[in-house]
Amino acid sequence: MPKFYHLLPLVFLFSLEMFSQDLEPRVYANVAKNLNVVAIGYVFTNGNVLTDPSLPITDFTLHSHNAAVNYIRTFGLSNKLARVQVSVPYTFMDGSQTRTNGDVLTGSRTGFADMKIRFGINLLGSPALDKSEFKDFEQKTILGVSLVTSVPTGKYYDDKQVNIGTNRWAFKPEIGVSKRFAHVYAEAYGGIWFYTDNNDFLGKKLEQKPTYSLQAHASYYFKNHMWIGFNTNWFFGGKTITDGVSDDSEIDNWRVGGTFSAPVAKGQSVKFQYHIGAYTNNGLNYYALSLAYQYSFF
Repeated sequence: MPKFYHLLPLVFLFSLEMFSQDLEPRVYANVAKNLNVVAIGYVFTNGNVLTDPSLPITDFTLHSHNAAVNYIRTFGLSNKLARVQVSVPYTFMDGSQTRTNGDVLTGSRTGFADMKIRFGINLLGSPALDKSEFKDFEQKTILGVSLVTSVPTGKYYDDKQVNIGTNRWAFKPEIGVSKRFAHVYAEAYGGIWFYTDNNDFLGKKLEQKPTYSLQAHASYYFKNHMWIGFNTNWFFGGKTITDGVSDDSEIDNWRVGGTFSAPVAKGQSVKFQYHIGAYTNNGLNYYALSLAYQYSFF
């Protein structure tokens, strides 16, 4: 069985406020309790994408360099495996928009994005085991739930349409299933993002309807703890309303990608991921490349 310290997922890779677009393999992975994981990562994105998905803008291109620091802690709760994760991202981005009259507008933003906190618990198939007990445990089927909270800590200008922060809270309850088939791990998650109002959007109130998200992952683990994975998600909904007037901003997007992870030393690993839009109806047409390093310890 693969060592537990190589199975913790790196879920900070898209911790900008691209809420429903996350591609996060191994979120409900079975690991030992009392495990600590510190991770740092870099993400480059290019295309029609904003840190706030409620604001698709036509003919808009953004180049974004993003760094994130994560901390994950696992523990036992009623003899079930639970975990909490805190993600703090920092963003450098510049973009341009071609107006209908042919003029090109450019701009840039730099600063902290909104912090994300995830609390999750595996309800079935994943007891809270210490390091000595866990080494002999074989994962089969896991059912887990989690709540992701986006905290409005990001840099925000109330007179700008494009921002790093979103100036509102958001919450995503999610349910996930993970099953092991020899060296293959298959996973599926479903969640809904709920948003509070942004009362300082260009002097107006911005509301957003819930956004629905579905993910699926298939990962193959080699004997040396290296693994590769295929990732896909579908996110839809999220119509926005500005001062009571709804617009044509409802999202219906499908993304696909791949992940490669390899150990570099005991308790240390690196991970690469690439994903791109397979179908998009309204903005959010971009690709993303990421590199991450994690260190796990008790």
